[in-house]
Amino acid sequence: MNTWSVQSQNRLATCHPDLQLLFNTVLQIFNCSVTCGHRGQAEQDIAFASGNSKKKWPDGEHNSLPSMAIDVRPIPTGFKLDDNNRNHIKYYYHFAGIVLGVADMLFQQGRMTHRVRFGGDWNTNDNFEDNSFNDLYHWELVK
Repeated sequence: MNTWSVQSQNRLATCHPDLQLLFNTVLQIFNCSVTCGHRGQAEQDIAFASGNSKKKWPDGEHNSLPSMAIDVRPIPTGFKLDDNNRNHIKYYYHFAGIVLGVADMLFQQGRMTHRVRFGGDWNTNDNFEDNSFNDLYHWELVK
């Protein structure tokens, strides 16, 4: 069975209960790690300046407590993901299908109160080619 590292657990704990439920459920199916939950002003300023976020503090979904966004990286079995390898990037979309399926199931069961948006499909139209900014680790609750 997959388990969170202490660091992932601590990051997840800063997130909205819907995100906690979602990714605790996903972890039972697919190994992954939380790379970011809540982001303070200094972290958001760095993310914006480096181009990893399009939003300035305090407008990012990561900036509230609890955080309405989370960054999660899948951990595949048998190889290490390389974000510069085009074939490996496709793996994030595989992971996205799992996360979106679990999120839909939990929402339909009334266990989650929000829908989820993936940073690889901002407009949620299932067309990954029309994204102008890909953030393949990013998941956020739709308000």
